[in-house]
Amino acid sequence: MGVTLVVGTDKGGFVYRSDDSRQKWRIEGPFFKGWKVTAAARAGDGTWLVGTASDVYGSAIHKSADLRDWRQVPQGPAYAPESNRKLTQIWRIVAPDSIWYAGVAEAGLFRSTDNGESWQPLAGLNDHRSRGNWCPGAGGLCAHSILIDPGNSKRLWCGISAVGVFRSDDAGVTWTAKNDGVPIILEDKDFCDIGFCVHTIVADPSDPNRIYRQDHRGMFRSSDAGDHWERIENGLTSGYGFPLAIDRRSRALFAFPLESDEYRAPQGGQFRIFRSTDSGDSWHALTEGLPQEHVYANVLRGAMDADHLSPGGVYVGTTSGDVFVTRNGGDRWFALPGRLPRIHCVAAITEGA
Repeated sequence: MGVTLVVGTDKGGFVYRSDDSRQKWRIEGPFFKGWKVTAAARAGDGTWLVGTASDVYGSAIHKSADLRDWRQVPQGPAYAPESNRKLTQIWRIVAPDSIWYAGVAEAGLFRSTDNGESWQPLAGLNDHRSRGNWCPGAGGLCAHSILIDPGNSKRLWCGISAVGVFRSDDAGVTWTAKNDGVPIILEDKDFCDIGFCVHTIVADPSDPNRIYRQDHRGMFRSSDAGDHWERIENGLTSGYGFPLAIDRRSRALFAFPLESDEYRAPQGGQFRIFRSTDSGDSWHALTEGLPQEHVYANVLRGAMDADHLSPGGVYVGTTSGDVFVTRNGGDRWFALPGRLPRIHCVAAITEGA
């Protein structure tokens, strides 16, 4: 059983393939050479999707059956001219079944029901009553995280920086902010339920009510679908970071804490990935095979993913262009060949699963 790993960077996309259970890897690319590749996913029907951004041509979504021949979708996500909103980047694409979603900046959520050929805005979120008071984080005003309840496709979550987490229980018609228990970043005089800088959210694959949240102000867990959050930082060197990933089989969590908001680099120059095997109650540093001296690279929110194999594989791309991989659930890591441009996203797909 093999793995295909798509890596999006500042200067194009790259593909790693392993056909022997992650023992040997070959690299292909770049595709969209010179363009920023900001999001990647494979749809339930096998179609590959990537989001690109260009200073000249703007943002777009492209489709491929084989990661070699690409076609831009004819009606990608776009705001109406009268909205005075500018779409600058595709941050996230999820396409588990016949309904596909894309999160973008300037923050908004779009949906496709025709295999990605056209995308419509979800007005319930994009024109939320609090929209006029949304403020950007350092990375801009972006809708970067999308979760779909696998047992109830009408229940959705979206994470927006620096606004917070929203949930819809009616297939995206209406949305409610879900940030109780998380410290506020930017207090708003009109809306007390926004101003929370969520960095990433992931869901427990066996319990969609259990959601994990890497926030600007710490690491949090919800056991009631986001209605309430509790802090889970025991063992972490810092509660500040960007990515989260979860092993689909063991349910182990993986995080990459940074020293602080002011100094966004690994503490002490040590590249340490942290793992929790008890649903976030405790965290432990993983260092075997990872550089432990003079490393100051970051890991962006979209640059960590896990495969479906057992033991689990986890894939981490850095801002210095390295890709680190484990094939035994985090006990030992190794670097894939090549040193790429700054990495924005990684998407791991198990072939034959």
